[in-house]
Amino acid sequence: MTTDYGADQIQVLEGLEPVRKRPGMYIGTTGPRGLHHLVYEVVDNSVDEALAGHCSHITIDLNADGSVTVTDDGRGIPTDVHSRTGKSALETVMTVLHAGGKYGGGGYKVSGGLHGVGVSVVNALSEWVQVTVWRNKKEHVQRYARGEAQGELDVKSGAGSRTGTSVSFKPDAQIFTETIEFDYTTLAGRLRELAYLNAGVDITFTDNRLDLLKSDEPKVNRYFYEGGIREYVEYINKDKQPIHPDIIYVSGEKNGVQVEAALQWCVDAYSENLMCFANNIRTVDGGTHLEGLKAVLTRTMNNFARKRNKRKDNESNLAGENIREGLTAVISVKVPEPEFEGQTKTKLGNTEVRGIVDSLIGEILSEYLDFNPSVVDSILEKAIQSFNAAEAARRARDLVRRKSVLESSTLPGKLADCSSRDPAESEIFIVEGDSAGGSAKQGRDRRFQAILPLRGKILNIEKTDDSKIYKNNEVQSLITALGLGIKGEEFDASQLRYHRICLMTDADVDGAHIRTLLLTFFYRYQRALIDQGYVYIACPPLYKLERGRKHTYCYSEQELQRGIGELPDNAKYNVQRFKGLGEMMPVQLWDTTMNPESRTLKKVEIEDAAEAERIFTVLMGDRVAPRREFIETYGPKLTMADLDI
Repeated sequence: MTTDYGADQIQVLEGLEPVRKRPGMYIGTTGPRGLHHLVYEVVDNSVDEALAGHCSHITIDLNADGSVTVTDDGRGIPTDVHSRTGKSALETVMTVLHAGGKYGGGGYKVSGGLHGVGVSVVNALSEWVQVTVWRNKKEHVQRYARGEAQGELDVKSGAGSRTGTSVSFKPDAQIFTETIEFDYTTLAGRLRELAYLNAGVDITFTDNRLDLLKSDEPKVNRYFYEGGIREYVEYINKDKQPIHPDIIYVSGEKNGVQVEAALQWCVDAYSENLMCFANNIRTVDGGTHLEGLKAVLTRTMNNFARKRNKRKDNESNLAGENIREGLTAVISVKVPEPEFEGQTKTKLGNTEVRGIVDSLIGEILSEYLDFNPSVVDSILEKAIQSFNAAEAARRARDLVRRKSVLESSTLPGKLADCSSRDPAESEIFIVEGDSAGGSAKQGRDRRFQAILPLRGKILNIEKTDDSKIYKNNEVQSLITALGLGIKGEEFDASQLRYHRICLMTDADVDGAHIRTLLLTFFYRYQRALIDQGYVYIACPPLYKLERGRKHTYCYSEQELQRGIGELPDNAKYNVQRFKGLGEMMPVQLWDTTMNPESRTLKKVEIEDAAEAERIFTVLMGDRVAPRREFIETYGPKLTMADLDI
């Protein structure tokens, strides 16, 4: 071992070497999320052209060879020689970190992008990239391999009046070792979101991977919303009953900050759904724009409550969460110099935005409510009902705190805690019934694994008010055992007792229903649990395939058939179907589902918040018609193998 530490030990990384050396610093992860961010970065550049008023159509193609092509009809990346690098502006943008038109040169008023990492990062992390630019009646083409230009810029005449940029790239399997296959649904969610956030931008998304699609025709979707975020709210609330059919819309600009907001309250919703964006980036942790929206809603609605004699002088103001009950709102701000806070850069920090949002929304909201007194009354009546329910819930909560679920861990349906008191290493398995609970308690590692069996099916939170939530025994158990806060309050991760909350239900229809009810509870009660990655789904096997003394566990019908097909021709084997976790021996449950060395846990993530919101409403809400339509649409696609008979 050497102890020398001199100048020769100081590494100097040239060009794009730092990106290939430490890709996680630039795209967060080399897993699927980072892989898809490569596409978002290229698309965001095209969207920025649209924001500047120079682009109206963007096409994204997933190609058969695993590459992606993003094409726009913008101005085209400049191709003349850059004074500082001596290379073309195109090659400079592609090969130099932090080179682009978004650093104060007047090229863009506002821009999104993946927090400014630039297309050079995409170039660095791709096996190859090919860029085509149509500009000044010429076509310019240059190819790159792992960040380095492969020859000079090739220029051809005859492009006519066409302008724009096309970027094709194939992710580098040396970097993305987990997968380099793009997920259509994940990309479609983000592209649809971008189209809603940028009214009038026409996005066409095509999947040309015919082998993967098992089809002779490409899969094509077009996202084009002239109504912008108004149509976004309309889409989210499609299966709800609105209090007011017309969506309240705000659009304005102050001190260079553009503000857009769309709001609609619904009768049949007991929670709020606020989605906020800054420069097209979804700010899941909120920030000053969300604070401004909440403040103006609370103040304005309380003013109207006094004006309309809905609250007397001796009565307290309605709380913000009461006013926002049943509200779906999308707020999008475009800030010239955005400041993002937090490790994940998902919280807007610009202090001036709070006041700008407050004043712009306050003016238009007050005007709308002045002219629509019946709407005001309906919103206020719902808010007052929420206020009264919250008071009842508070009393019920006090009972929960006095009668802690942790006092008796030996009773059926109660917590069998782990010995560790470190939440970071502790995990809890939520199981259905005493039978599964018994196997899980015997099979677990008591040091860091806790078990919480639930009796029956918990309440459907989607259509339950707060006062009923806190009176339910199973919900009480969940809230107290996990260390959850109060619905509507800011999520406090320091109070969590376990950092892995694992739903472990039977592999049958009832188990799927209970899992859905639990996910609905987490999504509606404290969605930050999911957003911050604390909720998991355990994956118990469906079958045990035995031949002689050897056995394997199969987690799907396809895996079982594959296993049978690999057996010798004499067809002597036994298949055991695990209908419930209680049928498994404790050691089997440990080996297959609970042992960190051999188990599979699926982290619950929400890539497409609007679609998640809509599906929860359809499947778990009050209205039967949308649920029937959903079943009629997707039911025929189920095969006999999907049914648990």
